[in-house]
Amino acid sequence: MPSLTFRGRTWNRDRAMVMAIVNRTPDSFYDHGITFAEQAARDRIAAVVREGADVIDIGGVPASPGTEVTEQEEIDRVVPTVEWARQAFPDVVISVDTFRAGPAEAVCAAGADLVNDNWAAADPAILDVAARYGAGYVSAHTDHVTPRTEPHRPRYPDVLASVIGQTVALAEKAVAAGVPAAGILIDPAIDFSKNTLHSLQVLRGIDEMVATGWPVLLAMSNKTVVGESLDVPLEERLTGTLAATALAADRGVAMVRAHQARATRETCEMVATVRGERNPARAVRLLA
Repeated sequence: MPSLTFRGRTWNRDRAMVMAIVNRTPDSFYDHGITFAEQAARDRIAAVVREGADVIDIGGVPASPGTEVTEQEEIDRVVPTVEWARQAFPDVVISVDTFRAGPAEAVCAAGADLVNDNWAAADPAILDVAARYGAGYVSAHTDHVTPRTEPHRPRYPDVLASVIGQTVALAEKAVAAGVPAAGILIDPAIDFSKNTLHSLQVLRGIDEMVATGWPVLLAMSNKTVVGESLDVPLEERLTGTLAATALAADRGVAMVRAHQARATRETCEMVATVRGERNPARAVRLLA
């Protein structure tokens, strides 16, 4: 499992790292604002740390179309949470889900380690921010779609080739801008500018992304691809999410973004244990 370095600190794990989601929004697709209040967000962070999350991903703007959130609103939502989390959990990686340079600057100044840019440097200055702070950066595939919009019937001659080509090119652009290479991950951005068939094609080829040599972030927790694959509602997508997570972990993804931190951690640990990359937490049966 590759090590990752953010702001000069290196993290090593014997299984895929778990990035737990904390939404500082009233309209997130999955939790519908359950952690919009500051105290609720802090309680959620403390809970997922107890559940074994390695990374806390804090977001102040939903990815889906909706009410405009100004840069100052985003900063006001996210920065106090980052400041508190940095003090409360100094050994946890703090990531912020943002696509704008202004908020990225504010959260890095507050102590964030990783800029999780779901919109592929739509604001190019975001790379300069990550470089200036030595922060990590997530290079995502959106096929150049405007942030917080959804294309009509996206088409690709080869969706996996598009994903690999664009994420690797952006990762290389980030390095050229001064972002430390050891802190860059590539993200296929499941369901972003992709229908369910596209997302499934990408999942089937996740080992080809791993083969690029760039650490891969898988962010598909409870997404539409799971709902449509199994014909299940939002609240019943955990089993499908974990099945795909296990397959991706077996193929070498470095990090998994998740709503359910403990279940995801245990899935990644079990995969690593079966592969012989991690020792059992305890092994006593028939050995005493």
